[in-house]
Parts: sequence; structure tokens; C-alpha cells
Amino acid sequence: MKISLNWLKDYIDISQSNDEVSEILTSIGLEVEGMEEVETIKGGLVGLVIGHVKECGKHPGADRLSLTKVDVGGEEDLQIVCGAPNVAAGQKVVVATVGTTLYDDKGESFKIKKGKIRGEVSQGMICAEDEIGLGTGHDGIMVLPEDTKVGMLAKDYFKVETDIVYEIGLTPNRSDATAHLGSAKDLAAALKINHGGSGAVKTPSVDAFKVDSNSMPIDVVVENTAACPRYSGVMITGLTIKDSPDWMQNKLKAVGVRPINNIVDITNFVLHELGQPLHAFDADKIKGNKIIVKNLPEGTPFLSLDEQERKLRAEDLMICDGESNPMCIGGVFGGLNSGVTDETKTIFLESAHFNAKSIRRSSTKHLLFTDAAKVFEKGSDPNNTVYALKRAALLIKELAGGEIVSEIVDIYPNKITPKQIAVTYRNINRLIGADIAPADVKNILTAMEMEILAEDEAGLTVGVPTNKADVLREVDLIEEVLRIYGFNKVEIPTQIRSTININDRPDKNQVQNTISDLLSSNGFYEMMGISLTQSKYFKEILPVEENELVFVNNTSNIHLDIMRPSMLFSGLEAILRNQNQQNADVKLYEFGKTYRKVEDGYKEKRHLSVFLSGKRFAESWLNKDKAEISYYTLKTFVANILNRLGIQGYQETAVKNDVLSFGLQYHRGPQVLVEFGQVQKSVLRKMKIKNAVFYAEFNWDAILKAVRKHKIDFKELTKYPSVRRDLALVIDNSVNFNDIANIAHKTGKKLLKDINLFDVYQSEEQLGKDKKSYAVSFIFEDSSKTLKDKDVDKIMKQLIETYEGKLHAMIRR
Repeated sequence: MKISLNWLKDYIDISQSNDEVSEILTSIGLEVEGMEEVETIKGGLVGLVIGHVKECGKHPGADRLSLTKVDVGGEEDLQIVCGAPNVAAGQKVVVATVGTTLYDDKGESFKIKKGKIRGEVSQGMICAEDEIGLGTGHDGIMVLPEDTKVGMLAKDYFKVETDIVYEIGLTPNRSDATAHLGSAKDLAAALKINHGGSGAVKTPSVDAFKVDSNSMPIDVVVENTAACPRYSGVMITGLTIKDSPDWMQNKLKAVGVRPINNIVDITNFVLHELGQPLHAFDADKIKGNKIIVKNLPEGTPFLSLDEQERKLRAEDLMICDGESNPMCIGGVFGGLNSGVTDETKTIFLESAHFNAKSIRRSSTKHLLFTDAAKVFEKGSDPNNTVYALKRAALLIKELAGGEIVSEIVDIYPNKITPKQIAVTYRNINRLIGADIAPADVKNILTAMEMEILAEDEAGLTVGVPTNKADVLREVDLIEEVLRIYGFNKVEIPTQIRSTININDRPDKNQVQNTISDLLSSNGFYEMMGISLTQSKYFKEILPVEENELVFVNNTSNIHLDIMRPSMLFSGLEAILRNQNQQNADVKLYEFGKTYRKVEDGYKEKRHLSVFLSGKRFAESWLNKDKAEISYYTLKTFVANILNRLGIQGYQETAVKNDVLSFGLQYHRGPQVLVEFGQVQKSVLRKMKIKNAVFYAEFNWDAILKAVRKHKIDFKELTKYPSVRRDLALVIDNSVNFNDIANIAHKTGKKLLKDINLFDVYQSEEQLGKDKKSYAVSFIFEDSSKTLKDKDVDKIMKQLIETYEGKLHAMIRR
């Protein structure tokens, strides 16, 4: 947001320097991110003076050039070669002296140098209006009135204004400071409390407002009062559409708004002055002389001001005429066929208060991030609509003529009253960390135009103005006091206190870093998704009971309206962004929390999520393997994580649910350690993700408990050799490798050190229907002696008998 210092000075007295104002604004929560000096004419006409053409004759070496002598108030006249056809002796002109930098109407710069033109010295330039940024005309030089004073600086003659514009990083909660008057009130309070200011704010008067006649009343109906709690408007006729005066254009240009015409400029001026968006409709284009504020059916076409046809959503609040034709997306953007044109004579001027969430959804959906929408998203003041309407109407009568020909329409069925908040002096001093006297607290609140409704020895009850949409609790009110009191006035304690904490072993941060190092060294990137997400994911894609969702009032982005109940969509959003940037091969992990409502409050759980998608290895001439990442790729990394932490002795259960089309769950009884597998194609399709995605979600709280209970044992490397035996087992398809491994460990006991599946073969013709062949290797080792064949053969015989008996396996010999 841009704030003009000159504009601020219309409302309050400021004696501080530009830098001091910047520091004060930042200290009260209006952080100044940049400061720029701007001029109504670029370059400020520095180096330009008023001259008198004393002589003018033909250039001896060029028929189309003139050789002039110009008096600019110096000791000697300047000889200037001029190519303008209208230059003549006796004229008063604008002269750019040598060394002057000029900016044309497009902002391009060029420097005036002394030189020769066709053999004649030229000591400057006689200027046309487009050459100095005063217009677009280039038919000839500017000729000024005869009584213009020679030697006068051009910047004084043309009354060039300079201004300081502050770029404010306005936070989403500052609904009270979206315009100059709100910022001025905040600044005035700070100047009064900390800099000896009066605290007086010169609010524009609307006492002169009156209805000239009621000859053109208009009917207004608000069907959706939830999305539009207040709707005000008035009819004005007899208008003359023309350019705004310079003072208004200069103010709008300073804050980056392009002047259009007097009516549109006035609505923009009031928006940036009062923080109340307005909209002017051409009354002759309102069919049925009626305004209806309503929602239209999904897919209704709407031709907006930028000449684009948009398909409306059923949730978009529309301003319609008497035949339900859409004229404007309420609070966001106007329609092409209802706006003000040069032929407009009568307008209906709208001033409304819209629901912040409704505006945000429409603005984001249609990618229309207008100044008006930005104000409504933060929360406009519902009790400011009529005042802003009167202010604009008076300006329209002053700058465009006309008469007010209807009573003010004001539909406000459920009035929004100031909030009443109780605050104690004890809590103020405790949270701020400073002893602020009760009298000072009251002075601060009064300076911010907050009404003290009741008080006692313990504290106050305060009426908070409706323009402060974020001040809802005692702590919010204390923050307001602190802003104006001054953060820098809170003393830093000179006493340092510390306590000795004994952390449980192992240290949870160390465990997390260990796994981060493991994954990062294997080509993974750590992602950090925010804990906020969209509720629509858990309504439309992965349904969760609404009473389990933790909703938040997020005014900066109403789509991110819940705390995430799952880590899944943070990763899928990251994969989608990578996919859209032509990076389909993704390995990601994230440590984070999920949030759910439970009967006795809220529940937070820590997780580690792992995501794999795309090719298994990066493209390289050394790597001929083009294989895609598979379920077994993920399973390997899951096993590596558990092995790195020394977690063993868990059960496996196959899973298939709304998230995973297939996968496994590792658990110890009811305590789940990790669940992983391939994400359902239906979920990916709704997220518009093309490749398969493999996802693991570790219950990090359970992992930390398992690590804490685990004791790592170290053994000396054996000096005796190991023995390998292989078996080829023909088994039913229903038998998995885990069944084979469990039997082997029970049979081989301490001698079996490893078991591995190194080949799988399937052929209905050779093996039979629903059969498969597993080639399995067994590694045996004894730490106390060299194993003999008869010892190993004995175990293998037991294994074969058990496999044949329990798994109905056939041993291929």
C-alpha cells in the first residue's frame, strides 16, 4: 500500500522529517518497506527556465532550422538552434539549459548538451510540451503568455509538486489503516502520546450534503444479506464527464492510480482517503430502475470492464439490474456495459459493506485483485458507507456539477455495533512488560478514538470502533495499546534468569537431524509446507467429518481456512508445482504436525511424510535404467529409516483405504509406526497430478517412543566364515516373502543372519495356475566356530519340511 505524505498532511499536522515519519509509521505497525520522492512532472523540470526569444532567423545551413537568441535572465543571451515551425521573435518559451535531463511523455530520459548543429553552436533547447512531460503535443514549441517573467524557474511557473510516498507492508489484520485517513489517525495518536502532537485529525466535513430533489428514486433489493450486510446508494444527475483537476490527479498519481475521468477519479480518491470502495453505475443502463444484490446460477456469463467474458460461480455475489442482468461482481470488478462513459449524465453511486470471505473467494477465483477487493478482504468498516457516500457526492457536485435526485438508500437489516472488550491494568503491564499508568492507558485508548464505557480500579471496558475488524479479545486490545505506547519504550531486562533442563534421551532434534541427513544424502529435498490448508480437500477429495476439522479465520487467504488434518496434500501441492515446472521426478520429505478436533479439545500429532514420484534415477549417459519409482523403492527407504533408528520387532498389515490403493502398515499392536503405499489414482486425478505418487506417513511421536525404548547393542565382528544356501520354492500367489522369512528366522534362530529374495518367476504353463517361484538365499554364521555342512544341512532340512507342511511349497531341485 502506498501512502502520500502530502495527503497525510491534509488531515494532521506533521513537523517531523520524512525519515522520522517513516520510523514512527513502522513503530506503530505500518511498516515502511520503501520511501520515494515523486514529482507531478518527472524530473521536476529541474534546469528549465522561462526565456524570451529576442532574435529568430533562418539557419544558414538548413532551411528547416531556425537560429535564435534567447534571454533566460543570465548575463548573456543563449544561441539556440530550433527546428520548431512556430518559433518566432518576441515569444516567451520554456528553455532547457545545457546539462538538463529531460523526460518525455513516455518517461524516457535524454540530456541536453552544448554542441553544433549544421555548423552553428546550440546552447540549449526550446521545448515542446511532450519533451518535458507536460503533454503529448509535438506540433511546435510551447508559447507562454507575454507577461510571463523571464528567468523564472519552470518548476515554479508550472507549480510542480514534490511528495514523499511511503510503501507500507500492510499486514492482513490492519483493516483500520487501508487508506490515508485511517493511517493519519494512527499516526496522530502516536504523535500525541510520544511526540507532543495535538492528536487532532481534520476529518472531511459532509455537513453540506443535501438532497436536491427526490425526482429519480431507485428501488434496491438485497437478497443475500450475509454476503452484503449493508448496501447504500444515491442517484446523481446532470453530470459533465471531464478530466479531474490537477490536485486530484496529482494525489492519485502519487499512490500509483491512473486518472481516468472526474467520476471514476472521485471514487478512487474516496477509496484511498477513507478506505471505503465505491462504484458508479450509468443509471440509464440500469434496466427496470432497480438494483438487485443476489447470486446468479453457476456458469452465468459476465462481460467485465477488461472486456473478458467470465463464467460466474454460484457463490459470486452480483449487483444486477431489475431484469437480473449482472452489472458488477460485488466489491470486486465492474461490468463493461454499466460503467461510466463520456456520455453518462446520471449515475447511481454505490457504497456497500461486503463479507470479507465472499470477496476473497470471488477475487481469487477470477484473478481480479483490485484495490477495492483488497480493502474488503481485510474487513471494511460497515458504519462508514453513508459517510463515504456523502463525501463522494459532494465532490461530484463540485467537480462534475449535477444534482442529488434521490434520498440515500441504506439497507442495513442487522446493524453491526462496536465490540465491547474488558481489559485489566494487570494484564496490560504483564503482557507488555512495562508499568504503564492507568491514566496513560486511557490517554492512548482515547487518542485511538476508542470509547471508555466503564472503569474501575482493576481496569476498563472499551468500545472498539467497527473499523478495527481484528480487535476481538483483551490481548488484541493490549496490542493496540503497545503499538502506540511504543515497542522501543519497553525496557530490556538487565537480569538474566536461566534454568537447567534435562531432556529425555535420545534428543528428539538429534533423531530428526539423523533422518534428515539420511534422506538428503539419498537425493531427497526437505519441504516445509504451512500448517494451513484448504477445507475443500477434506470435503471433496478425502472426506473428513467437519466436526474434526480445526477452522481458522484467515483474512489474508480465506481458501486456507483449516489447520491440516493430514500431511498428504502439502506434499501433493508441492508435486503439482514441480510437475507444472516440468520437473516430474520428485523426492520430498517433511517434518510437521497435523491437527484435529477431539471431544476434550484439540489434538496435535507430529509426522514425517515422504513422497516419491517420477523416474527412479536422474537422466544420465552413465545410467541406462529408465525405470519409474515403484512401491518397492518407497519400501526400501521406509526400511532404511527404521533400520537407521534401530527400530525392529514390528508387525506388518496390508492396507487399502481412501488414501492408498495398496500398501503396508508397520505397527506394534495398535500403535502405528508408519503407513505407506501408492496414492489412490482418484486422489491424484482430482489434484491434476499425472504421475504415480508413493507416500509414507510416519507417526513421529510413536517413532520417538520406539527409539527411546531401544537399546543399541554392539558386537565384535566374527572371524568365522559364513555359509550360503539357496532354495527355489513353488508357492501359491497368496504367500508372500514375509511368511517365508518369519519361518526361516524361527527355524534358523541365532545361526541365520540374513535371508533375501533374489528372483521371482511366474509361468502358468510351467508352474500351474496361481503359482509362483521364489528363489531365496539364506546366510548362516556362527560367532564361536566354523560351521560344518551337516549343521547347515540339518537346518535346511527343517526349513524344507516346514515350508512343505505350512506353506504347501514345492521345492525345485
